[in-house]
This record gives sequence, C-alpha cells and structure tokens, in this order.
Amino acid sequence: MTTMSFTKKDAPQWLLAFWREIDDKTFGQGFDCLAEDATCNLGIADWKGRETIRQNLRAFIDTGFTALHDVTEYWDAGSLKVFRGTVTMTPNDRTQAVVKPVMTHFFYMDEADPTKVRHWYGSVGPVAFS
Repeated sequence: MTTMSFTKKDAPQWLLAFWREIDDKTFGQGFDCLAEDATCNLGIADWKGRETIRQNLRAFIDTGFTALHDVTEYWDAGSLKVFRGTVTMTPNDRTQAVVKPVMTHFFYMDEADPTKVRHWYGSVGPVAFS
C-alpha cells in the first residue's frame, strides 16, 4: 500500500500550455511536458511515445470539433498530479449540439525527470447518452 498527501493548487503552467496546444490546434511545445517515451491511456487509447500521443490527439480533434479545456481543480502529490475539469466540445457542424463532458486525469511524473509526465491516464465523458 502507498500513502500520498495531496495539496490543492492552481493549475501549473505546463498543464495549461498542454491543453492550450490542443484547444488552439497547434500541438506544439506544450507537449514537451510529456516524457519522450510517455504512455497515454485516454479512454480506450493505449498510445506510447510523445509523438504518437501528439499525432493521435491531433487526428481525434480533427474529426470535426473544437475543444476548450477548463481545469476546475488540480491536486499535487509530487509524483502524481490529478485534476478534474470540463471540456467544451463545439462541433464544426453547427446543427449538432455543443457538449461539455467532465474529465478527470492522472499524471504520473517521471522518476528520473519529475518535470515530465511518464504515464497519463485520462477519462472524458460521456459525451452523450443514448
């Protein structure tokens, strides 16, 4: 068993820059917060490597919507960062509804370089109920 103490803080600039790259559809330096060989498990995704993560997120965003991420709360336990928020997803097709699912993300930081994310577990949604 592992025990960690979390401190509620303002979202750090690296996290805000990461989401801004996605929201602005630029996919640039904000991704540098990920270790080069980081792993991402976002929903059913199992992506390995910073460039693979970047490419797959770009492909997902390019499916016809614009995202706007909002970090509601951020908790820091040193090697583990947790945050909760929402993402407003606005379809390019204005006849479709805008959705605003809840998101929760866990960032496990790299042991060798604690400024980099080693493993990202994320959950967003649901985006609709059928």
